[in-house]
Amino acid sequence: MIEKKQLQQIIEGALLAYGQPLSLDKLHSLFVIETTDTDEGNQLPTKSQVEKEAIVDVLEEIQQSCEERGFELKKVSSGWRFQVREETAPWVNKLWEEKPQRYSRALMETLAIIAYRQPITRGDIEEIRGVAVSSHIIKTLTEREWIKVIGHRDVPGRPSLFATTKQFLDYFNLQSLDELPSLRQLTDIENLNSELNLQATESNTEATATEYSEEAEEAVEESTEIEEITEANESGVLENNISLDTPEETELTVDTSDDADNTDSDE
Repeated sequence: MIEKKQLQQIIEGALLAYGQPLSLDKLHSLFVIETTDTDEGNQLPTKSQVEKEAIVDVLEEIQQSCEERGFELKKVSSGWRFQVREETAPWVNKLWEEKPQRYSRALMETLAIIAYRQPITRGDIEEIRGVAVSSHIIKTLTEREWIKVIGHRDVPGRPSLFATTKQFLDYFNLQSLDELPSLRQLTDIENLNSELNLQATESNTEATATEYSEEAEEAVEESTEIEEITEANESGVLENNISLDTPEETELTVDTSDDADNTDSDE
């Protein structure tokens, strides 16, 4: 029998060395002993040094011991793996000069439809989205091993049926499709976004109306001042050559000398 401490070290080493998720069966195979009957050369039943239950217990203990560390032991669809915690990812990602690949909205919509409606044909996807699905999108998702063809629909043309893969679940830290957000939750999020956008629009409208109102008041005040000055000028209170500023920031020069000359000539 292998001691628990040694078992933990073996499992940790295997998880670090393998570089991808390790299933329970794969981990258990590390402790299987194959024996052969030396006399007859027959293969005898295999024996395991460790039970699967003991491996699960150790995995859970390792998982708990990583709670305050910068990495975690995560169980995904394909098995168990060590990975960097999401909180530390922004700093750790700087070790790689290559920026993460960004995917188009059309690609992510296609992937979401396949995930929620699988198995599904390309024609079904196009009907839901209302536009044609680019061959490049299907090729990209297939090369990423996020989707695969699992069969063909028994209709004329036998279109391919697409479904997601374990690699898709691993990438999004999911153990199964049951962990996907429900469509109701997604709808609630969309409604919330709509409400937030509406509130932002109303706030902007109110702010614009307030600014317009303030500008209008200033214009009225300036107009009132101009009228007062004009009235004063007509009453002869002001001297000649008075300059007035209009709201358009143009100069209006009122010269009463001509009026005086005209008055004298009329007399």
